[in-house]
Amino acid sequence: MKTRKLRNLEVSAVSMGCMGFSHGYGATPDRTESHRLIRFAHDLGCTHFDTAEGYAAGDNEVLVGEALRPIRHQVSIATKFVILEESAGNTAEQQIRRHLDASLKRLGVDHVELYYQHRVSDKIPVEVIAECMGKLIAEGKIGGWGQSQASVEQISRAHAICPLTAIQSEYSLMERMFERDVIPLCKAMNIGFVAFSPMASGFLSGRFQAGTRYEGDDVRRVITRFADANVVSNQPLLDLLRRFAMEKHATPAQVSLAWMLAKEDFIVPIPGMRSEARITENLGAAQVALSNAELSALEAELAKLDIRGNRTDADIAKLYL
Repeated sequence: MKTRKLRNLEVSAVSMGCMGFSHGYGATPDRTESHRLIRFAHDLGCTHFDTAEGYAAGDNEVLVGEALRPIRHQVSIATKFVILEESAGNTAEQQIRRHLDASLKRLGVDHVELYYQHRVSDKIPVEVIAECMGKLIAEGKIGGWGQSQASVEQISRAHAICPLTAIQSEYSLMERMFERDVIPLCKAMNIGFVAFSPMASGFLSGRFQAGTRYEGDDVRRVITRFADANVVSNQPLLDLLRRFAMEKHATPAQVSLAWMLAKEDFIVPIPGMRSEARITENLGAAQVALSNAELSALEAELAKLDIRGNRTDADIAKLYL
């Protein structure tokens, strides 16, 4: 497995998003199988695992901690917190420390390598968060910090107080809005960029068709790119990926991840994967190299396409109404 740097944190070029072991994509593996699959990913070279306090009300952190305990010193762990506002008796720092201590307890560790603000609150100045992160780094409770779905302004202001290790935001062939300004800013400031939903919630695998029905706790029920009309409209993208995949002796999923890896050397995708086949396929994308000419050809074809549908926090919230 090749590695990449998120600022000064070295991680596997393709890493693992662990949310799906607990919720978000329908039926989950049982706990023992989830542990085995997480360690199977490590056996294939994955060294970075992403979770959050908000996944299954913290139980995903417990699960990830259990799975990684035997190999803790061989991996890096990222988790996330959410705080919305502060008051005189409940400052941002007080809240963050409580959230972090709870996450560390659930994970069964004394520190995490990367701690993200899961969404940036418009009620707490980013400078206040950054100052607290600096203290936690100095204390050794976190190795570095990051923001999720942050804007250029939020990143710049926070980075000026305490340098950011990584920005984690949605990025895929179907969602490229951060190419305009955030990714170039990360490059200029030596901040890593961690791509969540790099397979567009599995759409780019080509395994879903119009008429597919999603049940229960599956975000694809509410993500608009999975609406039947959009599945049909986006078929040219899947056709393009299949053509490139045949030429590269790879799969559409691997080409999707290889495209991202070819864009910048500080971008690290964290696909969710819950079977040996998917883990082998996705981690294998690190070995699928697109030449400059191939990347340019793929970009030229992508520019001709009109991608329909997206993934928004507002839509996902409907799943739990």
